[in-house]
Amino acid sequence: MLFSLSVFSQKNSEKEKSHIAAKPLYRDPIFDGAADPTIIYNAKEKKWFMFYTNRRAKDTTAKGITWVHGTRIGIAESVDGATWKYRDTCNINYKIKDITHWAPDVIQHKKLYHMYLTIVPGIFNDWYHPRSIVHLTSKNLIDWKFESELKLASDRCIDASVFRLPNGTWRMFYNNENDGKSIYYADSKDLYNWVDGGNKIVKDRGEGPKVFQWKGKNWMISDSWRGLNVYSSDDFLNWNRQEKNILQIPGTGEDDQVIGGHPDVIVNNDRAYIFYFTHPGRIPENKGIDSYETKRSTIQVAELEYINGEIICNRDKLVYINLKH
Repeated sequence: MLFSLSVFSQKNSEKEKSHIAAKPLYRDPIFDGAADPTIIYNAKEKKWFMFYTNRRAKDTTAKGITWVHGTRIGIAESVDGATWKYRDTCNINYKIKDITHWAPDVIQHKKLYHMYLTIVPGIFNDWYHPRSIVHLTSKNLIDWKFESELKLASDRCIDASVFRLPNGTWRMFYNNENDGKSIYYADSKDLYNWVDGGNKIVKDRGEGPKVFQWKGKNWMISDSWRGLNVYSSDDFLNWNRQEKNILQIPGTGEDDQVIGGHPDVIVNNDRAYIFYFTHPGRIPENKGIDSYETKRSTIQVAELEYINGEIICNRDKLVYINLKH
């Protein structure tokens, strides 16, 4: 009995030390268009950095879909993962007129940070222009050096997610828009030289793949515009989709009453947190309306649960979070 009370007390103490995440977690103060978040720890500053696509939701002069183009990657910072504030935009040394930055993935290897960033070479009013994934490096997570443009399966590849395999090599999962928006992959031994796998490993339509390990299993979560698909795999090549999507059913919290999109997952002290974005104004009564309210987007966070071999997510639960490194 004393042991049980001790365990209960310890868990209670851990929860008290955690903070309740804000809801919504974050809104960009410049354009109010934060999306596609990725989270990494800044070891030098001892803060967590969130990198995100920023779309020009506030720009009333933008025609058609030009508002999702023409911006740099935003950065927010936090000491615990519960409260975030705007920091800056990335200084990326890759100059093209009217360049668009989308969907960064950022990892650390040894003492260097690596970003794999989707580049759109201009501001366009349709979805059918080339895009590519470029490799950048940084020592401070603010200033980024261009390394190379990756040769992948087509000229319309987006949404890199880089994961280190058990054998020590690196695998990049990405969305090949020219093949039904399916998930492809490329491999590298050094993060600089990549060999494309040449075929889809997830045939379902979806973007923004995120691969991680948790509860002794390998997972992939991707955005299918009907909430998020969840897959598991034994070999990182053959992926089995679980029956139910997560974040498909709208929540009840502020700015969270719509589907969730393009996530990152942070596993911290064996707890898994999913950071995702929403378009709060895209509710049924606003269908077909093109306005600031339907364009703006916010970042949210929820905690994942592992039950009966599957991942579930109750987005309406309070999120107790205190990310450690």
